[in-house]
Amino acid sequence: MAGLEPRGLALGETEYTTMDAPTLRVTIWNEYLHEKTNEAVKLIYPNGIHGALADALTSQLGADVTVRTATLEQPEHGLTEAVLAETDVLTWWGHKGHQRVSDEVVDRVQASVLEGMGLIALHSSHVSKIFTRLMGTSGGLKWRDVGEREIIWCVKPGHPITDGLGDHFELAHAEMYGEMFDVPQPDELVFISWFEGGEVFRSGCCWRRGKGTVFYFRPGHETYPIFYDANVQRVIANAVRYVAAPTGCPSITSNCQNTEPLRPIASA
Repeated sequence: MAGLEPRGLALGETEYTTMDAPTLRVTIWNEYLHEKTNEAVKLIYPNGIHGALADALTSQLGADVTVRTATLEQPEHGLTEAVLAETDVLTWWGHKGHQRVSDEVVDRVQASVLEGMGLIALHSSHVSKIFTRLMGTSGGLKWRDVGEREIIWCVKPGHPITDGLGDHFELAHAEMYGEMFDVPQPDELVFISWFEGGEVFRSGCCWRRGKGTVFYFRPGHETYPIFYDANVQRVIANAVRYVAAPTGCPSITSNCQNTEPLRPIASA
């Protein structure tokens, strides 16, 4: 990993930092279960999905980013208060360990998003605890895994997340996700997907939550090398930049007593 200094102990517990002062602090969270138990997945992602994403972001963003990784089986899932306080953007990949994520950590991540931390939920994170908490819905959808072709169409040209992309790109083999996708109406719909079997899906969506921005991006099934695709990497890198800055409500004042009225109140 050129230009990076790895720090940490074991695979899945490594922090990567650029040697120059970065402007964005990214934490890549991956449950890191399939890669340790499934030989086919381990062959595709020998350093874990989080390792592939760390490589991609540092390659795409260079000295503009500091990347650290965190995984499910670390203490507090690697998402301590101190880590989140030093995170501008959190990316999340989960699949079979959703229910193993502590509610205390979910509360902590939700609070960080509401205070301005960006969140990028990838692929099967559509039913993760943190994503469904922030959406207020089940995140349910239709799916089929037969390795069919996917065309991802840009439906919001000029959006920062589409920078450097054409009007579409293709993945040769992917797991199908189909509508109905049980999420709130997106604040911004950036991508839709068409699959070889005929289904379509809202595959790139943004929502504002408090001061933070959430971006969901569909591609990323563990049995396909999707996170090595240059277009997918470009989308995620663009999304990191986009969700990093607080873009929601600049000031949230709720559940507080207002003793001084705006105008005098007439006596009864």
